[in-house]
Amino acid sequence: MSFLRKPEDEPRIDLTPMVDVVFLLLIFFMISTTFVESPGISIKLPESSAQTIDREPKEIKVYLSREGDIYYGERKITLDDFRGLLAEHQSEAERTTVLLLADQESRHGKVVTLMDLARDAGYVKLAIATEQRKK
Repeated sequence: MSFLRKPEDEPRIDLTPMVDVVFLLLIFFMISTTFVESPGISIKLPESSAQTIDREPKEIKVYLSREGDIYYGERKITLDDFRGLLAEHQSEAERTTVLLLADQESRHGKVVTLMDLARDAGYVKLAIATEQRKK
């Protein structure tokens, strides 16, 4: 008497759990990554208890270091370069905010100079970035 034997399937490796693990690792690293706001320069913003304002969709971020150096993005610029930068975006001046991120140790005169240049170029929305005061 002969019994019928079932044909044996070849063993297969299921990749679904490995794909799940890789996907979870990707999500973990994306969430735990920190993003640097100020590029390449160290700026310690002054503390303030003032309220937070809504950010405009268009803004020009200018950094002022403790030494008085002006940066736009990661590029160090002069006052003449800043004037040119403001002139480039002058067609959108009424809808654009000039955001000044000045170190708390920077000279007050330089901050006022940058704000005056922006005001003279027709920008009406000027903001100085601060950190929230710890209570």
